[in-house]
Amino acid sequence: MWPDRRLVELFGIEHPILLAPMAGFGTVELAAAVANAGGLGSIGCGTMNPQVAAEAIARLRRLTGKSINVNFFCHDPAKADADRERAWHDRLVGYYRELGIAHEQRHVDLAPFGDAMCEVVEDAKPEVVSFHFGLPHPALLARVKRAGSKVVSSATTVEEASWLEARGVDAVIAQGYEAGGHRGTFLDWSRNGATASQIGTLALVPQIADVVRVPVIAAGGIADGRGVAAAFALGAAGAQIGTGFLLCPEAATPALHRDAVRHAREHETVVTNVFTGRPARAFVNRLAREIGLLADAAPDFPLPMGELAPLRAAAEQEGRHDFTPLWSGQAAALSREMPAGRLMQVTVKETLERLRRLRCK
Repeated sequence: MWPDRRLVELFGIEHPILLAPMAGFGTVELAAAVANAGGLGSIGCGTMNPQVAAEAIARLRRLTGKSINVNFFCHDPAKADADRERAWHDRLVGYYRELGIAHEQRHVDLAPFGDAMCEVVEDAKPEVVSFHFGLPHPALLARVKRAGSKVVSSATTVEEASWLEARGVDAVIAQGYEAGGHRGTFLDWSRNGATASQIGTLALVPQIADVVRVPVIAAGGIADGRGVAAAFALGAAGAQIGTGFLLCPEAATPALHRDAVRHAREHETVVTNVFTGRPARAFVNRLAREIGLLADAAPDFPLPMGELAPLRAAAEQEGRHDFTPLWSGQAAALSREMPAGRLMQVTVKETLERLRRLRCK
């Protein structure tokens, strides 16, 4: 049925369509619905502590007996920089005055994948473990593989894909510039900073597929069967969809975010680092327009989230998303509002019909 069955066999799934983890929005219910419909259901644990992650995986296991993917971050810990943090404060203080709220110096940090989270993986033994921002320490990676999990990570360049393959990943996610949420960039990060890895899916996927031997998963700008079929034509063995699931009832997408997706236009997203300190694609809003898309003043990931939290809460109470990161890919306008299981069925049908039409021409 599928022109490339490597992912189907590797992950033990029926359809080579992966749900993007989407930390914060991708609920266990959404992951279970995708898994039960034959795809690979994913949950993002990068923003969770080990206990919460263990509980989320256990809940997902109760909802599905199918293969699951658990996703983690592998970023470098944030480095304190008093000058940058002071500069960031100076950029935001006017917004605090405007909203009439007291300035709060909140500390937000996210631990990269470490020993405690690795123990969660060893206990839960998910079929697939995926990483963002590279890979964990080799000793941790070896433990994940010994637990029986297949390992996947995101690449935004051919160089990153080759690096991942050399370190033993089972598949590579080719994340094009169209993708919503954080760019998975890791090798170019120290050399070129926030401007690195601006390669679109159409150009990136075939170049990675030509270089690596492991299956390639296309991601970025894919929201329906046409995009999945195109992924196969480019040399991928499957596709990952994120934004396309944001309107599903199982997703934890807030009302402001849902409304933005419902009325999305193709030009309304940007890649910016002002929300978290790392480049990520979201709907453009006041903060990104006024501070600049790629701000040198932004502290290391994820420190900017601390001072933004009170501004975000105050604006949201007024129905505004001036300071809220509404993560979205460029294909948001293709998102459809239906249960996730139904969306999977429709997408699979569209993909197979498109592939049949292409074979007949």
